[in-house]
Amino acid sequence: MRHILATLCVAALPLAAAAEPIQFGAVFNQTGSQAAFDRPSLQAAQLAVREASDAGQGPVELVVADPAGEVARAASSTAAMLDANEAALAVFGLSDTDMVLAAAPEAAKRGRVFLTTGATSPKLPAEVPEWLFLACFGDNVQAAAAAEFAHGTLGARSIAIVYNAATEYTRLLQGYFRERFEGLGGTITESRSYDATDGQAAAIAGLAAADAVFLSAQVPAEAASGIAALRANGFAGPILGGDGYDGQDVWAAHPEIDDVYFTTHVYLGADNPDPAVRAFVEAYGRAYDGAAPDGFAALSYDAVGLLLTAIDAAADRTPDALRQALAALSDYRGVTGTISFEDGARIPRKSVAIIEIEDGALHLAREVLPEEVPAP
Repeated sequence: MRHILATLCVAALPLAAAAEPIQFGAVFNQTGSQAAFDRPSLQAAQLAVREASDAGQGPVELVVADPAGEVARAASSTAAMLDANEAALAVFGLSDTDMVLAAAPEAAKRGRVFLTTGATSPKLPAEVPEWLFLACFGDNVQAAAAAEFAHGTLGARSIAIVYNAATEYTRLLQGYFRERFEGLGGTITESRSYDATDGQAAAIAGLAAADAVFLSAQVPAEAASGIAALRANGFAGPILGGDGYDGQDVWAAHPEIDDVYFTTHVYLGADNPDPAVRAFVEAYGRAYDGAAPDGFAALSYDAVGLLLTAIDAAADRTPDALRQALAALSDYRGVTGTISFEDGARIPRKSVAIIEIEDGALHLAREVLPEEVPAP
C-alpha cells in the first residue's frame, strides 16, 4: 500500500505576523490496527484548526501521513512527508509507543519536534532526545494511579496480572503497576503473558486466585475478549486496565460487562461539568454526525493548541524556536487538563481519570494524581 499523504488548509490560534501559512505534519493511522484510536484523533485535530479558522485567525496547512498500522511505515511515511514538505515546523500524532519509536527519530533527524498525542511510554523522551514531547501522561503515572485506586478504593490486597507481551506499551504498563502495587504492600499472585489475542484464553485459564486482575491490553477489542475469558473462567472480581481500553463503541456493544476499571486521559461523559470538556464534546458531535470523541481525540485536540501556542510564543517561526517555546510552555489549559513542561521534562504532569465500565456504560470513578510514581 502506498503512503497516504493529504493536505488540509485550516487556521491557527492567534499568531503574530500570520501572513504565511504555518505547516504541521500529522501522523495518524487511518487504516490498520491503530485506526480505532487514530481516526478520531485526526478528526479532533481537524476540528481544532477549523474552529480557529471560523474565528478568523491565520492559516495553517496540516499535512497528513497514514502509516496504515505498520511500524516500518511509521518511519518511512514520516520521512517522506517531511522531505516533501520542508516548511513543516513540527509533527504530531500517533497513539502507540512502538510506532512513535519508529516515526519520531525521522522527525528528529530533520530537526523537527514530534509531539505524540497518545503514546505513553515515559522512556520516549530519553530515547529521542530534545525533539520528542508527550501531550499525555506517562505509563508509570497511569499505572501508579491504577495501583493506588485498586489498593485504596477497591481494597485489593492481591492481584493477578495478565498482559500482552507483544507491545512495549502493555509490557511497560504491567511492570509499573506491579512496582507500585507491591510498594503499597500488595501481593502479585501471578503474572502471565500472551503474544496475541488468540493466546489470551491459555494465559487466563487456571489463573491464581486474587482480589482483582490487572489485564494489560493494547486496544478495546482485545480488552473485551480478555474480560470475557476471565468471566468465563469464573473470575467475578474487579478487572483493571490502562488507556488501551478507551473507546465508546466496544463497551456499548457489551452491556453484560461491569466491575471493570481503566485509566485514561479525561472523562468525557455528559455529567462532566468542565466547560472545556463540554464545548469539545458538543463541537465534535456537531462536526462528525453526533459521534462521541474518546480520550485520544481530546489529546489530539490539545496537541494542536499546544503547538499553536508555542508558535505564538516562539522567538521566530523556525523549528528550533518552536521546540524551545514548547519546552518552556506552562499552564496551558486544555480539554485533558492543565499542561506544563516543567524543569526540562518533556512529559506533562497530569491527573489520571479512572473510568468504571458498568452494564457497558462508562462512568467516572475517580480522578487520581498518584502519590508516588515509579521511575521510567
